[in-house]
Amino acid sequence: MASVESAVIARMHKGKDLFEILVDSKKALDFKLGKPYSIENILAVNNVFKDAKKGERASSADMQKCFGTADVFRVAEHIIKDGEVQVTTEERRKMVEEKRKEIADIISRQGIDPKTKLPHPVQRILNAMDQARVQIDPFRPAREQTHGIIPKLQEVIPISIQTAEIAVKIPVQYASRAVSAIRSMAAVKSEEWKTDYWYGLIEIPAGMQSQIYDRLNELTAGNVEVKVLKMKDV
Repeated sequence: MASVESAVIARMHKGKDLFEILVDSKKALDFKLGKPYSIENILAVNNVFKDAKKGERASSADMQKCFGTADVFRVAEHIIKDGEVQVTTEERRKMVEEKRKEIADIISRQGIDPKTKLPHPVQRILNAMDQARVQIDPFRPAREQTHGIIPKLQEVIPISIQTAEIAVKIPVQYASRAVSAIRSMAAVKSEEWKTDYWYGLIEIPAGMQSQIYDRLNELTAGNVEVKVLKMKDV
């Protein structure tokens, strides 16, 4: 159970009703972002309040009406996941920066400069995000936010979101490890095992070409053949 002295309020409005709980700030934020925690370890007090500062508890009837349950821990889970958790300015700044870097990394792997056909470095994406004054939601998954951010970046830098369809040929002595690595990094559209070689047709985000080529060269001591068959917009 969290310390009452250091606890913060998490709250959620359901229509005209307000529900509050006292939680450990870090654990509640981690839980909100998908990390596993038992609710018992997040709560500072095993109660749901109408007004936590005044100590006014929410009634079982109100919880049942609004959440479909009067179980404190299940209601608390709803409040943390779907409501608002108080954070300090520094905590929010740190969360925004971490999410910003995560988004930039995703876009760097998915997008390329349509002129050079090369991926934009992460720092270039970060600089473009600053220039375009992109707003980051620290609580939304990074992948969800990329769809709205990319059009804003395209006003600042040339960027195209494409996938590359690539044919790969690997000698059989290297195939086991290399194919395992391919499956972790790419979608295998078709494959064929021969006596001496493994042939595969894979699809990857265009910005990941250098990354996967380097990995395959490392695993095959350079004995790999790759050929880009086509590029297509996402």
